[in-house]
Amino acid sequence: MRTRSVRSIRTAAALSVLPAAAAVLLLAAPQGSAAPGGGVTAPGPAPCPEKALAVRAAAADRAGVVRIDVTNRSPRACAVDRVPTVTFGDLDGAALPVPAGTSGPYRIGAGGTAYAAVRTVADPADPQARRVDTLTVAADPAHRGRTFTAREIGAGAAIVVWEPVTTWWQPSAAAADEALKNAPTA
Repeated sequence: MRTRSVRSIRTAAALSVLPAAAAVLLLAAPQGSAAPGGGVTAPGPAPCPEKALAVRAAAADRAGVVRIDVTNRSPRACAVDRVPTVTFGDLDGAALPVPAGTSGPYRIGAGGTAYAAVRTVADPADPQARRVDTLTVAADPAHRGRTFTAREIGAGAAIVVWEPVTTWWQPSAAAADEALKNAPTA
């Protein structure tokens, strides 16, 4: 029978603990995101609490278009989802993002405003179009959002809806209008 010295047993035990200790340290480290070149960037701003945001909506000068914006009223930068959640009355679903994309953070500086444009219908005379009394806008899918009546946004008695789309948040109203102008129609 082969015997080991106490020293070699302690060395082997210490070496077997190193991978576990390294894993614990990695899991406990603050999470960042990978940066080009293999570095790690600092984490982004915290999510915006809904109470820190002011959401507005108004009909644009083009039929079937609504401009929305969200202002961060807090003293710190925070993040919302890159695509606003826009729903219509009792209809199922939400406006689809253009361009298509997945969820991700959009940073809004303290006191800053982000803008988006929503096309509720490509052709207001489309016989398939639905009419609803309200539109709800949430800056982030985790928020309840703010509901606006058709009259509040300046759309008259009803908001006409068929295959609605929304832009991602943009740094200006002009950028949101341009992004919507370049969006394909169904």
